[in-house]
Formats: sequence, structure tokens, C-alpha cells
Amino acid sequence: MSGSINRPVGPSGDSGSAALGVIAFSCGVILLYWLSILPPPTWLIAAIPLLAFGRICVFPTFASSAFVSALGLIVGLSWASWHASDRLSTVLPASLERERLSVSGYVCDIPSPGSFNSLRFSFCVTQWHNLPIPTREEARMPDLLRLSWYGHGMERLPGQRLRLEVVLKRPHGSLNPAGFRYEDWLFRKGYRATGSIRSVKVDRDVGCFVHCQYRKLHLLLHQWTIEQFGGARHFPLVSSLLIGHRGHMEQKHWDVLKATGTIHLVAISGLHLGLIALGAGFLCRRLLLTVPAQIVSDSSRRWFAFLAVILCCLVYALAAGFTVPTQRALVMVVAGGWLVLMSRQAPVWNVFLAALAAVLVLDPFAPLDQGFWLSFAAVATLITVFSSRLAGTGWLRGLVLAQLAVFGGLWPILEILGQGQPLVGLLANLVAIPWVSLVVMPVLVAGGLLAAVVPGAAQLFLPIFDLTPGVLWQLLMWLAQWQAPDIPAGVPELAGWALLSVAVLCMPFAMFRLVAVLSAVFWLVYPAPSSERNSYVAVPVVRVWDVGQGLSVLVRHGREVLVYDTGPAVPDVFSAVESTLLPNLAAEGIKRIDTLVISHADSDHAGGISELSRNVSVGRVIAGEPAAVRQQVGELPVQACKQAEERLGGLVLEFWQSEGAQEGNDASCVLRIYHPDSGTEWLLPGDITEPVEAEYLAYMAGREDVQVPSTRVLVAPHHGSKTSSSEPWVRVLRPDRVIYTAGYRHRYGHPHPTVTARYAGVGAVPLNTACSGSVEMTVVDKKLVLKEMRHGSSFWIGGSGLARDQCKIP
Repeated sequence: MSGSINRPVGPSGDSGSAALGVIAFSCGVILLYWLSILPPPTWLIAAIPLLAFGRICVFPTFASSAFVSALGLIVGLSWASWHASDRLSTVLPASLERERLSVSGYVCDIPSPGSFNSLRFSFCVTQWHNLPIPTREEARMPDLLRLSWYGHGMERLPGQRLRLEVVLKRPHGSLNPAGFRYEDWLFRKGYRATGSIRSVKVDRDVGCFVHCQYRKLHLLLHQWTIEQFGGARHFPLVSSLLIGHRGHMEQKHWDVLKATGTIHLVAISGLHLGLIALGAGFLCRRLLLTVPAQIVSDSSRRWFAFLAVILCCLVYALAAGFTVPTQRALVMVVAGGWLVLMSRQAPVWNVFLAALAAVLVLDPFAPLDQGFWLSFAAVATLITVFSSRLAGTGWLRGLVLAQLAVFGGLWPILEILGQGQPLVGLLANLVAIPWVSLVVMPVLVAGGLLAAVVPGAAQLFLPIFDLTPGVLWQLLMWLAQWQAPDIPAGVPELAGWALLSVAVLCMPFAMFRLVAVLSAVFWLVYPAPSSERNSYVAVPVVRVWDVGQGLSVLVRHGREVLVYDTGPAVPDVFSAVESTLLPNLAAEGIKRIDTLVISHADSDHAGGISELSRNVSVGRVIAGEPAAVRQQVGELPVQACKQAEERLGGLVLEFWQSEGAQEGNDASCVLRIYHPDSGTEWLLPGDITEPVEAEYLAYMAGREDVQVPSTRVLVAPHHGSKTSSSEPWVRVLRPDRVIYTAGYRHRYGHPHPTVTARYAGVGAVPLNTACSGSVEMTVVDKKLVLKEMRHGSSFWIGGSGLARDQCKIP
């Protein structure tokens, strides 16, 4: 009889160990991406039987929980390390960079217009042609390329299966302590080389199998969408929501979405797949209820509904490009559907852990994706809030509660990721999420299905396609212009606010409502005071940022800050201020720039000045070409560069400019930085050429008050161009270290070999930001301490055999 007793399902030792193992496995996968050296996967795999042997024979009393944790951690590390090692094993040999190569394959994503009238797309390689024999034997060539076809931005490729003439280079991008890292993105996506196209022709000999056929169908779906709905005024939003293609989005769209915290609305994620799952489940359930119970049992109904939901979600995920976020959302829908299907009383956290493990097994690179952290953090927050409530909340209260919970829970994570959480995003999402869920998505899906079945139906839906996203867009544009008060806080404060938010949300609704209203009143009526006080540094710091082909230098001591040049910028394409300066200034706790020096007005030295002045308080501007700079900084005071000596903390600043130069490179404002206590000197000469170099040397030779520095660091004039760094300049200065600020494999070819040979002849130790990343210099115990960013960087950036490891200064 005892065997027939129905026991409630509850946590057991086995389920507890399994959960512990899953957590340890997940931690192992995530841990790998914090390492600067890739552990050999064979060593990690070999450690698994050794651990099991030690558990059985050497330490039989070892706690099972500790053993499971250690085993899960090693398995996770092994799994991620094996995949990472395999990805890094595909490499473009350095000898083939900038060489013209021939390659065959197929287009494996939807081409999109890029900068400089280019067409950008991913290319899956099936064959390399005419490679040198040593290369064939030594290297495993890349099988996925990121390519740009310049001058053809608005054209279509002649086909999907192509033979291309390309010029490639290894994965490379700017390397700074904070900000966007292109190399991270390339590694995460699997691109092992990037480049440009010289010629294109159709290659029908390329085999087209499952993956190729799927990509072909996805391209056809994109073209069909343009033909059917391309006339819609809000087609970029329609394309993003319907098929997950955001290539038609313009900068104005991203600015509004970012300002309102609604970028997630145009990314096919758990929200969209959840809506498809709910719709499919509802329709399937209604249809099955019309079938007599004698024909279809209740258990069969659940199975049919589950399969219908998964099938519809899979079809939608494939139509949306089956991107990584879509795959992750699909896994979570399957896990949640399985829980409902089996009607188990298992803890909901077990389902969460199962989805987490499944995602990391299927995609070990997921921790490199910010969406991974945001999606699982959002789900964890919702579970925490709603699992603690015994009574139902109702759809309206539930919607408000969910949005407030996610807003509070994701706030610190967004800050840590450098994205920020606009306060107006709370209101925007409270309206936008229901509107997209209940109106926009049903209209788009229904319109798309009818257009596919009924010829000409798309024209009937165009007005509705304009109306439903248009209402949302007008609201978002209005909210984007509303300036909500800022709530300045560091990471510890943000974590505290997140915990407080979750705690408040778990309270009874009446009490929560009272606390929420009082908090809103406090924030709006008594906003936190905005402080322009910079963080304090006890020793002088000079950092040469890696901004590619350009220059930007940070100088600080105590709470005083000087920035010399702002790096390159191309309107509507790229800005070093946005990608490098602003995130790094924020990471270092800098809220005010006391002095901004713009050597001259060239775009690689003075890019994004107006953007910098809008986001950071600037005390004054000193410029070599003040008239040109005044047009960019508005009401900020701009002073002409004149011979002067000032103090910045314990540093002496000396400004100088050629008397005869009024514009161009020779008008550069030269800055000499001297630290009297250690005798260290930094010289920032901008882009001066040989005649002005001679003028500056004569000026310095005529001064009797200049002390000879014990250590001299020189930023090479004009990035190491052959028009600068003359023999007298190099011979007289004899720097201990010379820093070239040049782009990797840039078309200008900086630094020039004759220039580097001159500096090498006087014993100067060379550094190049293209190889080193940003260079930080501090004075500790009266000695110069220099750190290259590449040392200690992630294994896929600074690892052996990669671009930075083999980067050579000519």
C-alpha cells in the first residue's frame, strides 16, 4: 500500500546536488572570460578523472556537495575552453594581411548599408584560392569574415554564392579600460578576419547545404518584406519587429530608443517569443476545446498545445534570423513550456537553472553578450518578486509591478555595463511594452501572415502598419525630450537601490504603492545634488588613450584634470568621444575637465568636441586654431595657445606655439608636462612638422630655467609621419620612450620606417597604441611606471599568436 501513496514532489538530495552542479558549471563557463590566459582544454579535461579518482580513493570522506561543485566548475571551464580554443585556432596569417586574396563562399546574413557608402555583410567561406603553400600547411584559415563593399551601399549583391577578391586584416579594435571593444564583439560573433571587397562575381560551384539554404531563405524573406511593406513610413520598426532585421534603423532611431531605455523593443528577445507563445497557446487551446473529450484527453491537449507553442516559436525565431538572443529566448520558452506541460510542482528556480545551463551548453560564448546578463537578470528579478506573492495581482497591477521590478533590478547591471538607465525609461516602458505586446505585434504578425496568403493584402495593412508603430514612436520622441532628474550613484549605491527595489516590490501592494509614491516625490522634488567634484588620485597620471588613427591624452593629479585632444570623429559614423573618452572618464570618476587642449582642428585631433562639452563640464578650452574650435564648443571660452606656464597638482604645464603658424599641422599647441619631484617629462607636440620642430628646439635651447629631465616620454609628432621627427629633433631630445598613436594597418602607414629607425638609433623604447592599447604612466616613488593595456587583457585579445601579440613597429 505504501507504494501507492502519492507523495508531494519536493526538493531532495539528488535535485539539490543537480542544482549545485548546474550553478558550478555555469560559474565555470563564465569564469573563463575573466582570464587573461586560456587554459589548455586538454589539461582541464584530464583534471576530471583525477578529481573523481581523488574523491573515491584519496578523500572518500570529502563532502559530496564540494565534490559536485568542483566537478561542475571544471566541466564548465573545460567546455568553454574547448570552444574558445577551437575558435582561436582559425587565424589569418600576418603575412596575408593587406594582401589581395580570392575566396569563395556564401552570404550568411542580411547585407546592410554601412559608413562611407558601403555594404556590410557576413561571409561564410567554403574555399580559399591560390594560398601560398606554407600558409596552407601552418594555418587554419578563417571560415567567417566580416566584409565591407565600399561604394556600393545602396546596391544588391549579384547573388548569394560568390567568389570575392578581398583585402583582410586580423580582428583588431581600440583597447581601453572602458568603452566598446570591437575585438570582443568580433570574437563573440566568430569573425576571425575583417576586410574590404575589391571585386565580386557569382560562383555557382559553391555547395549550398542546410545552413546556406536557410540563409538563402532568410534573404528572400527580407526581400519579400521590403516588397510588401517597404512603403510603410515606419518600415525600420516594422522590419525590426517582424523579421528581426535592424539594418534599416538610422541614428535618429537609436538616439530615441537609447534616451527612453527601449532598445530592447527592437531586439527579438523573450518578450517577442513570449507573445508568440501566448498567442499560439491560446489559439491551440481554443481549437482543442472544440474537440470532444472522448477523442482528445486532457494530457493530449497539453502535449498538442506544447508542441504548437514550440513550433510557432521556432518558426518565428528562424524568420528573425535565429540570432543568439533569439536562441536564448527560445530555450527559456521551451523550459517554461515543459514545466507547464508536466504540471510539476518543482521550484521555479529549477527551471531557471535548467534554462541557464541549456543556454551555456548550446552557446558557451553567451557570457560575452550583454543581453545574456540582462535577460537572465530580468527573469530572476521577476521570479523573486512574483514567487513571493501568494495572491494574484491582476493584469494591470502585475504589469506595473513587473515593469518596476525589472527597472530596479536591471538598473545596477546597466550601470556596470556602461549603458545607464534613464529615469524616463520607467514611464516609457510602462506604456511601450503593453502597446507593443497587445497592439503592434498582433497587427504585424497578422498582417504578415495575411500578406503571405492573400495577394495584395499588404497594401490594405500599410495604413495600420504606419498607425500602430507611429503612435508608439511619437510617444517615445516626446519622452526622449523630457529631461528627468539624474540620480548619481556608484556601483555600491546602485546595488543597494536594486535590493531595496526588490524588497519593496515584495511588500503588499498598498504598502508598495505608498512607498513608491513617496520615493517618486522625493526624487522629483529633492533631486540628488549634481556634483562636479572629480575623484582623487594621489600620484600624477598620464594616459594615452587608444583612439586608432588620432590622439587623445588624459593628464591628472589630485582632483585636477586636463585632456589633450579628443581623437578622431566622422559625422554619423564614429566618434572617439562617444566610444572612448566619455565611458573612460566616467569609469575614472571624472565629472569635470578643468582644461581641454585642442592642439589643432584636424578631425583626428578635434573630433567630437561639442559632444564632449555637452556631456562633461569643461572649465576652459585652449586651442592652436581657436577660430575653428569656437564653432564647435558654443559658449565655452576658447583661448589661443600662448607661451605660458601653469600648475596642475604637482605637475608643471608649459604651453608653446609657433609664432608664424596660424592654421594646419604647424599651428599645433605643444604641451610640455614636467614633474619636478621625479624629473619626469612628457612632451605632446601635436602634428608639428620639421620646420616647427627646429623652431621649438631653438626656443628650448634659449631658456636657462629648463631642467634636464631624468626620464623623457615623447608622443611622436604627427603619429610618426615622415614629415616630422627630423634627425635634429630626435638627436636633441633623445627620449627614453616614444609613443606612436597610429591605427592598426592604417592606409597612411604610420609610423614610417625611417622615423622609427631614428628613434631606435638613440635608444628610445618604442610603443604603439595599435599594439599596446592605451598606455598609462604614473610616478611612484619618484620613478616612472608604465603599463600597456594589452598586458593582462583577455586571452582573445592579447593571447599568443594574435594580432597584438605579433604586432610589429616597422
